[in-house]
Amino acid sequence: MSQGDADPQAGRDDGVRLDTSLGYLLKEASSALRAAMEEVLRPLGMTVTHYSCLELLAQRPGLSNSELARGAFVTRQSMNVLLQALERDGEVERAAEAPVGKALPTQLTAHGRRRIADASAAVRSVETRMLAGMSEADQAAAFRALQSMTRALRES
Repeated sequence: MSQGDADPQAGRDDGVRLDTSLGYLLKEASSALRAAMEEVLRPLGMTVTHYSCLELLAQRPGLSNSELARGAFVTRQSMNVLLQALERDGEVERAAEAPVGKALPTQLTAHGRRRIADASAAVRSVETRMLAGMSEADQAAAFRALQSMTRALRES
């Protein structure tokens, strides 16, 4: 075997094997989930971040830009741009002045609540499809395992 034909994995005991890496599999599942969500949200004129923002506000009215950014896994700047667009489109409203500190609480409008109802149904269909091959016990075990992994990484 010439130097150009060398096996790139030969003598490599310290690397991560992608076919057995739980982290890689989680990232692959996350990517597949996001793609499936984008597919069902696109006809509604939404992205996953747009949906996440509205869903967070539906469940926790009054969140600030920073709280929404953390919950949607985007930067504060990206969330601010999105909130400006959602406010312009009549899906959310923000107070003109912060009641305390600098944070402006955000609320869904009636239009925003209608939009999130359709989007939530579409996203639930993706989750149902994702879990279709698992028993209720397997689903519960997966849920507990993912919570445990998240907790372990955040506590360390």
